[in-house]
Amino acid sequence: MKNNKIVILMAVVALLLASLACNAVTGGGGDGSSLTTANITNAHLARDVDDNSQTTTYAPGDATFYCFFDLNNAPDGTVVRGVWTLVSAEGYDSNSEIDSAEITGSDNTYYFSLDRSADTWPVGKYKIDLFINDSLMQTVEFEVQ
Repeated sequence: MKNNKIVILMAVVALLLASLACNAVTGGGGDGSSLTTANITNAHLARDVDDNSQTTTYAPGDATFYCFFDLNNAPDGTVVRGVWTLVSAEGYDSNSEIDSAEITGSDNTYYFSLDRSADTWPVGKYKIDLFINDSLMQTVEFEVQ
C-alpha cells in the first residue's frame, strides 16, 4: 500500500511539473510576459517611404526618418513597438526619447516613420529600438550630419 501512495504522489508531482512547463512555454506566466518565436530581420533606415534609398545618415533638412523591418514567425496580434531616441547632440539631453509607435500584425514587412517637428533635425546620433511584446529585439543607429 505504501508503494502505491508513492507512485500516486510521484504521478501527481509529474503532472504538476508538466502543467507548469506548458504554462511557461505558452506564455501564461500571469505576469503579462509572453514567450514568442517572433523575430525581426532586415531592419534598416531609408530616405523614402518606398524604401528606395537605404541610409545610415540624414541631413538636418531631411523631413522624415523611415525604419523598415521584416516581422517573422509572428502570430496574428504580435505587437511591435519602435522607440526613436536622440542619443547625443550638442545642446540637447542625451538619450532623450523623441517618439514611439506600435503596430500589431503578423509576418510581413513594416515601417515606422518619424517626421521632424522643427525646421531641421539637430546634428547628432540617433537610434530606433524595436521591441516585440516589450522585449528589445534590435537597435538601428543613425546620424544626422
